[in-house]
Amino acid sequence: MEWLKEICDTWANSYDWQQRSAVLNRLDQFVTTIEGLDIHFIHQRSHHRDATPLLMTHGWPGSVFEFQKVIQPLVNPTEFGGTPDDAFHVVCPSLPGFAFSGKPGSTGWGPRRVAHAWCLLMRRLGYEQFLAHGGDLGAAVASALGRGDCDHCTGIHITLAMYTEPVTSGEPSSEERRALDGLERFRRTGNGYEILHRTRPQTVGYGLVDSPVAQAAWILEKFWEWTDHAGNVADVIGLDVLLDNLTVHWLSADGSSAARMYWESHHEIDQRKVTTPTGVTVYPREIVTPVREWMAPHYPNIIYWNEQPRGGHFAALEVPELFFRDLREFGRRIRGE
Repeated sequence: MEWLKEICDTWANSYDWQQRSAVLNRLDQFVTTIEGLDIHFIHQRSHHRDATPLLMTHGWPGSVFEFQKVIQPLVNPTEFGGTPDDAFHVVCPSLPGFAFSGKPGSTGWGPRRVAHAWCLLMRRLGYEQFLAHGGDLGAAVASALGRGDCDHCTGIHITLAMYTEPVTSGEPSSEERRALDGLERFRRTGNGYEILHRTRPQTVGYGLVDSPVAQAAWILEKFWEWTDHAGNVADVIGLDVLLDNLTVHWLSADGSSAARMYWESHHEIDQRKVTTPTGVTVYPREIVTPVREWMAPHYPNIIYWNEQPRGGHFAALEVPELFFRDLREFGRRIRGE
């Protein structure tokens, strides 16, 4: 409670949105219309001509700006310990209903339709083939891309195994036990927001767009809970960065429209296998850490698996160097290096 009071006081009296928006606007941003809906996206091209196109999708309660620390290392790898072959052209769209993308006026914008829209976006930008990354809801979108509906997606990288269920026989391994503990903890004390989002997103949304404190508590509690920190999430992510994300949600009044993605996802569970080459990175403080044996029936083409020593749900903000180096390694694996 005291931490929330302090951060709300900072947000109201000290946070400089003009200065922070100038920082965020250093990223090249655009809006285009796809199937009648405005889509906001970052498009940062590398100066390396043969860079690999990379589509990155965020989740909730994040935003497109949760990638702000990793875009330049991905785009300009030679300035961050990499080689020209590691370069990516980076595209980060805001999910429908989030931040500066449009708010759908009808149902049907679940992960599969979003994946279709992203495929159209990448073709519109001139990318005939691309890789895709996603965590949280973004993992559901990346998985939808990997199910074969988009021939242009040649590989996906995810950090959360959406819709996979525990499959254990006998004594669980240490990896299975860690995931089972996380799943039990989430179901027992952590999924109240998720139940409301997938059943009553409009109801909870009225409070989130009416009260900045309600919005702050709803979002920041998840950053506190799901981040790998030693007592203060701001020490890991940065106070201004936390408030950037909060401000984007508040200014765009997306409390209901962002929550509705959970309703859409709940009504569109796709059990088809992800046949596209898949990479998985496990961060130890993820909500439920991926388990390869559990994923195998749904993701039969896992070609890359890596376990990181630290990091949680918001890895691109928490451990950006581990994050961008891992995506480089996945890109190398896709290229056959």
